Amino acid sequence: MEVKDKIAVITGAASGIGAALARRFHAEGARAIVVADVQVEALNEVAKGIGALAIPCNVARESEIQNLVARVEAELGPIDIFCSNAGIARLGDEDVPNEEWQLNWDIHVMAHVYAVRAVAPGMVARGSGYLIHTASAAGLLSHIQSATYATTKHAAVAFAEWVAIKYRDKGIRVSVLAPQAVRTPMTDRPDGASVASIDGMIEPEQLADCVIETMAREEFLMLPHPVVRDYMQRKVSNIDRWLEGMNRWRSKKGPAQR
Repeated sequence: MEVKDKIAVITGAASGIGAALARRFHAEGARAIVVADVQVEALNEVAKGIGALAIPCNVARESEIQNLVARVEAELGPIDIFCSNAGIARLGDEDVPNEEWQLNWDIHVMAHVYAVRAVAPGMVARGSGYLIHTASAAGLLSHIQSATYATTKHAAVAFAEWVAIKYRDKGIRVSVLAPQAVRTPMTDRPDGASVASIDGMIEPEQLADCVIETMAREEFLMLPHPVVRDYMQRKVSNIDRWLEGMNRWRSKKGPAQR
């Protein structure tokens, strides 16, 4: 799929990856771009810079995603591309409070579920559409500092796979965006990048390049860090050896953050 002349919605678009995607979609000639986030002031700045429509939205609430989709389709037309991109970096192990686990689950998993519920029926009726679910390389590999992040990102990948299987013959294409470290507000913190940056910190604009290239090929995995594919192959070829290696990395980095 090409972005040119399409209507695209991007959540988590007030900064970082979402903002970079919005700017790149604008450069690619999208007919209309809608940016959504809970950070309203920053969101409005992104929208102003590219002539996008800004809609405040908390993706952890299904009603707000439903309202987002309904407003876009009423004011602009059918949604061609939906980037379910919002995420948080609230790291923790099995002992963090249940509320922390639930917050990660709501934003990293259920937000994707809500998005598919809202946009898939229309895409099926039209016979076309593109869903991009932002996960992380942690969803394909792991995150040695955070059970909450690794677990919910794995679930995000699993759900994207399931959606891709269900809707492939209905004209909907699905990709999961799984980067390592990207220079965003989420990684601009002492524990924000960690081992993920071992292969280099990329700029959001570089990630956007990967997204456009992968959409053109309509491939499932969007890997801005190509080496992640090699790590995946090592993991599945010898899971015990891979776990030993990850344990050594964790020992160097210290216990999980709480």
